[in-house]
Amino acid sequence: MVMVRKGFTLIELLIVIAVLGVLAAVVLVAINPFQQLAKSRDAGRQSVTSQLGEATVTYSIQNGGSFPTANATWITTLQTSGEVSVIPAAISYSIAGISPCATNNQNNLCYKSSAATGPVIVYSRLESTANNGRCTPPAVAWAVYSSADGRGGVVCSQAEPSPGNQNFLP
Repeated sequence: MVMVRKGFTLIELLIVIAVLGVLAAVVLVAINPFQQLAKSRDAGRQSVTSQLGEATVTYSIQNGGSFPTANATWITTLQTSGEVSVIPAAISYSIAGISPCATNNQNNLCYKSSAATGPVIVYSRLESTANNGRCTPPAVAWAVYSSADGRGGVVCSQAEPSPGNQNFLP
């Protein structure tokens, strides 16, 4: 007489569950969701700095070559003049030890001007290891829009960037 098994033993089920658990852990480590979120926040910072940088250039064209005054409400000036319709919300930093810029900071976006007629930069500190890994320590990555260069991008600097031509990363 031949006996036919109709199910799995408890040991077989536990082994399958353990293997699936190990695979799930490997996948989570491989995709590192915290770094993926940091990269997406950095992309937002890069986009906003470029858009606000373009708005400062437009403001300058509309105001006889003068850029907005460098102070803690520079984005409000752009909104009041109609260059931006909404002040962008602050993009928070979630990785410990990352602090936003200190100069003319409005919603974690900063602004520097060398004179009323420029050049100016709009910048924000980046937080992902993918961006900061492109810099040689102790330099860190910044999202920068430079009116002198007429473009935005990522810059490595030990301190907050200054107005003028930037060494953008490729």
